[in-house]
Amino acid sequence: MGSAKQSTAARRARIEQLRQEEKRRERRNKAVAFTVAGVVIAGMIGGGAFIVINANNKNDAKKAKATASASAQASAKAQAAKVDIAGVKTWKNLTYNHVNGKVDYPMTPPVGGNHNPVWLDCEGKVYDKQVPNENAVHSLEHGAVWVTYNNKATAADIKTLSDKVAATTYSFMSPYPSEQGTITLSAWGTQLVVDSAKDPRVNQFFLKYVQGPQTREPGASCADAGAMQ
Repeated sequence: MGSAKQSTAARRARIEQLRQEEKRRERRNKAVAFTVAGVVIAGMIGGGAFIVINANNKNDAKKAKATASASAQASAKAQAAKVDIAGVKTWKNLTYNHVNGKVDYPMTPPVGGNHNPVWLDCEGKVYDKQVPNENAVHSLEHGAVWVTYNNKATAADIKTLSDKVAATTYSFMSPYPSEQGTITLSAWGTQLVVDSAKDPRVNQFFLKYVQGPQTREPGASCADAGAMQ
């Protein structure tokens, strides 16, 4: 009888020992799980912070680059405004009234004078046919550069000029069969004739006169106003 009681007590003790060991394992597993979870969460938080910081750094870099680019462009334009371009002709005291109907201009293509109340789209617009002088002159008043050409211009010239105009807001291009020069660059009161699109004065003219010092209405819209509709 005493032996049976001892055996039962031993089993209970062993069961209790196993229970305690199981509880300790559970506590260790929970501790390990919490530690791992903490590391993962910390990594996620750290990673998220890194992503946010990295994104902010990239945005700051883009802003700094854009600011630097704008500053460089403004500086280049300011310098270009001071440079005299060989061969450029200018006209002073041009009238600028809004009128309807045809206007008899003293130069071909015209660079200023009375003009139509509606301007041409000059947001880097390349026209494949001749445009009305009166609407084109209004675009010049807004600070645009107008590129024209006759049948002496080569396909390569036209392609080069078209690409440049398409990439330059406040500029437009159209054929002008009756002009004497192969390629003519016009701004308000200002004009340059060249024989080739490769002439370095083309870039100089754009840099100086796109929204340049000759502009009568700086910042005025160059978007489509319906002149060719």
